[in-house]
Amino acid sequence: MIPGSPYAGIMRLVLTTDTHLPKRARDLPPALWAAIDSADMVVHAGDWVDEATLDLLSERSAALIACYGNNDGPRLRARLPEIAHATVDGIRMAVVHETGPATGREQRCAARFPDLDVLVFGHSHIPWDTTTATGLRLLNPGSPTDRRRQPYATFMTATIDAGTLGDVTLHKLPRRHDPPTR
Repeated sequence: MIPGSPYAGIMRLVLTTDTHLPKRARDLPPALWAAIDSADMVVHAGDWVDEATLDLLSERSAALIACYGNNDGPRLRARLPEIAHATVDGIRMAVVHETGPATGREQRCAARFPDLDVLVFGHSHIPWDTTTATGLRLLNPGSPTDRRRQPYATFMTATIDAGTLGDVTLHKLPRRHDPPTR
């Protein structure tokens, strides 16, 4: 399946970002891999850090829409766009890593992306799900490997059915047991 092509039926999406492998974890959590393996499309909003993760996600995803992030070096930037665009079952979407501070985000993104229905972004590691006054849906799935100040590491799933984005769900991942410090 090619992004932008017609799709019949309910499409299952996985949204993730800020995987930071292998710096923040050795691998993606099993629950995220299971969701990826059963999804029709995976959306990754940057900060991969290594090419091996991009290669593996590309192999395991039925379709992948992705961009690079601020922690991605020249080799990843050569393979990925700063902003990835796709039309999926009539939904115009884009994926970008950074959208700036939370204050004013809705207005800033609505002005920057006036022709979109959905914008998936990352960078903050803080889950976000809002809709602007113009109808643009803003989604940040958080990070599955680096929860920072959040109580859980996270990712999102969603569906697209007959040109409508639905069933947007934030998945909280089990907390890893960090090794004891010496």
